[in-house]
This record gives sequence, C-alpha cells and structure tokens, in this order.
Amino acid sequence: MLQLLDTLQVVFYVPMLALLGQGLLFVLAGARREGNFFYTTLRLIARPFTFVVRKIAPAAIEDRHVPLITFALLLVASFVVFAERGVLMCQQLGYLDCR
Repeated sequence: MLQLLDTLQVVFYVPMLALLGQGLLFVLAGARREGNFFYTTLRLIARPFTFVVRKIAPAAIEDRHVPLITFALLLVASFVVFAERGVLMCQQLGYLDCR
C-alpha cells in the first residue's frame, strides 16, 4: 500500500511541477509563450489532467482558469496522499495513537 501511495504522489507531483513551469513561462514569455518549446512540452505533460478538469468543470468556467483549478485539485490530492502515507507509516512503525 505504501508503494502505491508513493507512486500516486509522484503522479501528482509531475503535472503540478509542469503547471508551475507553465505559469512561470506565462509570466516570463508573455504572448510569445505558445511558440516556446518548453511551454509546449510542459503543456503536453499536464494535458491529461487539465483535460479531465475541463470535462468535469461547468461551462461557466473559462478555459484560462482550468490550469489553476487543476493545480489546486492536484495540490489537495497530493496533500491527502501525503497525510495518508504518514498515517500508514506511523501505523507500520507500531504507534497506536496515530491520527
């Protein structure tokens, strides 16, 4: 179970870092970011997650807000996995009062 949580944590961290990189290039490159190779690569890495959020999100949410919402959801999910992993490790060490 611990190995599954470790894998899940990495699966959440990689697109989070890609979305952070996209945000940084958005600030640095401005309107020319679409032609930037690194921006395109980072967008490709985060695309499966942003696609799912776009399908789940209501139509009232603009497309430019989807990466931010995706990052927020990934942040919450990674925190849940981190907390669950901590509890599991605590229980494996034999501490009964872990919460």
